[in-house]
Amino acid sequence: MEVMIAIAILAIALVAVYKSQSQSVAMSINARFLTTSSLLAQMKMAEIDSLNANEIAEGQGNFGDSFPDYAWRVKISNTDIDLLRKVTLIVVNTRMVANNTFEIVLYKPLLQ
Repeated sequence: MEVMIAIAILAIALVAVYKSQSQSVAMSINARFLTTSSLLAQMKMAEIDSLNANEIAEGQGNFGDSFPDYAWRVKISNTDIDLLRKVTLIVVNTRMVANNTFEIVLYKPLLQ
């Protein structure tokens, strides 16, 4: 009887340890995604920001062989202010199934 109680206590403790390990791995994956996608988004947005507002076009692409699991998409929309355009850059990790997008927005003035 004592052995069965000891095994039950050990089983409960191991379940808690395995759950903690699983959460740790998930948090590590999410942190890696947020770090990588934010740096890639800043890099791409710097390229876009260096262009004239009239030269910016909607499009999509990837980050090459260095980051094969990441893709980007640019959307452009008007704002309530006629001289501003909203440029939205979305970075997606194509291998992840949930929480796999990172979005950054730039408001670009139209030069006349």
